[in-house]
Amino acid sequence: MSVGRICTRVVYTTTPTEKVRHAARLMLDYNVGSLVVVELGGAATGLLTDRDIAIRCVAENLDPDMTPVSKIMTTPVTTVLEDTPIEQAIRKMEASQVRRLVVVDQSDRLTGLLSLDDVLELLGEESETIGRVVQTQVPV
Repeated sequence: MSVGRICTRVVYTTTPTEKVRHAARLMLDYNVGSLVVVELGGAATGLLTDRDIAIRCVAENLDPDMTPVSKIMTTPVTTVLEDTPIEQAIRKMEASQVRRLVVVDQSDRLTGLLSLDDVLELLGEESETIGRVVQTQVPV
């Protein structure tokens, strides 16, 4: 199965020049824990998480009204193509030590976001299916 089949397709974005407080407000409004940071042309250049805000802005006593997202975002952004097998994406998460991958198409345009939670949800669903198969088997 490919990344494109399970990734989140509704992805909220911000720009590198946006101030941290506004980005945090977007997270609150959209009820998300991360925003993909995109340049004017649409290329993903970073990822901003609620943890970035807490650790790199608040804990460092930076002013969220003056600090641009670019100063605290996670870079470089780790991307994966939509047609990448999930197993390969998991290995990429491990190698990059990240919990989220920005999903792009062949033209490097943002198409989704794959989180470790998406993968865990898939594994849970697959485990339930396997369990039902085992339960319906007639013992021989």
